[in-house]
Amino acid sequence: MSRNLLLSVHSTYRRNLALNNQLRLVSTTRIPNPGRNDQKSRKNDRSSSATSWTICGIAIGIISSVIGVNAYLKKRDDASIFPRVLAATMTTPAQRRKDFNIIADVVEVAAPAVVYIEINTIKKHDFFNHPLTVSNGSGFIVEEDGLILTNAHVVVRQPNTRINVKLADGRNFTGVVEDVDSMTDLATVRISCKNLPTIKLGESSVLRSGEWVVALGSPLALSNTVTAGIVSSTQRTSKELGILGKELKYIQTDAAITFGNSGGPLVNLDGEAIGINSMKIAEAAGISFAIPIDYAKEFLKRSKERISRGGLKQQTPHRRFLGITHITITPDILHELKHHRHPMANQLDGGVLVWKVIPGSPADIAGVSHGDIVIGINGKPVKSTADILEVCQSLTETGNIRLLIYRGALKLEVSIQPEYLE
Repeated sequence: MSRNLLLSVHSTYRRNLALNNQLRLVSTTRIPNPGRNDQKSRKNDRSSSATSWTICGIAIGIISSVIGVNAYLKKRDDASIFPRVLAATMTTPAQRRKDFNIIADVVEVAAPAVVYIEINTIKKHDFFNHPLTVSNGSGFIVEEDGLILTNAHVVVRQPNTRINVKLADGRNFTGVVEDVDSMTDLATVRISCKNLPTIKLGESSVLRSGEWVVALGSPLALSNTVTAGIVSSTQRTSKELGILGKELKYIQTDAAITFGNSGGPLVNLDGEAIGINSMKIAEAAGISFAIPIDYAKEFLKRSKERISRGGLKQQTPHRRFLGITHITITPDILHELKHHRHPMANQLDGGVLVWKVIPGSPADIAGVSHGDIVIGINGKPVKSTADILEVCQSLTETGNIRLLIYRGALKLEVSIQPEYLE
């Protein structure tokens, strides 16, 4: 009996032991506590809110500091953290004229030194017994004691003529040719006057294509005329222009230059002369040429050296004088003439264009006109200006010079009795 009781107690104990183990496992599992979780969530919200307010406070402090510093700097009127926008600032018309009239500023500096040169004949007079003007041009004063720089073709010795120089202030003086360089087409004229305004000579070697330039002179005898444009090319060779026998490079510009501008200055925006207006393409607007001022500076230097040594001024070669200015018709010039509908024969493919005839000259008396195209001289074909110069400078040929020309589509022969230059 005791044995049976023991077995019964043992089996009961084992069942209770298993049940107790299950209860322990259940009791070790965490059961969610709603009250405790709410407390933790409220604690996190309070922490996040405190952080946000702290950041906002710092930002407000920084912004307030920047605004305060900027206001202080504005009071000093010499600095500011924020850029100032002045786009709405209005200027008066008087201010705009003062600030943006660059060309007028250049003219104010350079124009007083520009002169008008007139070549008068002493053999012919008008109705009022005044000497007739056979040609005119421009020049500019380079030394205050009356030395004027101009083109040689403006003042080259023409028979029985006198040079009259008119200053910008209206005074007139008789000019005397001091030196001539036929190779560069430059000359100096001297007048008896002191303390004259001068133009500063710049440097054409640093000139760039596209720079603004101002041409000053007396086109068509209209003194003190101003035109402006840009530099189209700084290295236009004489060969491209059909000028043979001269190794020169010209400045090409679209500033308006016409008869009478020759010898006047081509000025940069600093008021410095960087060229001497020399010629234009007839019937073609916007194509003009100037001699670079560097050539002129060398010419002036050599001239001073010759005078200091007591030498004579350079002599021009003995030649016959016709009284025309001409230019070789290159393919480019021929294209420009056709583009501007210059009257000419369809079969024409070259020659020499007459772009100026001096009034009262042998060519003018013979009937040569501006725009004529020379294709022959004394029975020889003319392809360039060198062919005409060769005949004019020849010591073996004498008598009249016969020119074969085209005037529009009409073919003519003109006989010219030249004048001889000593």
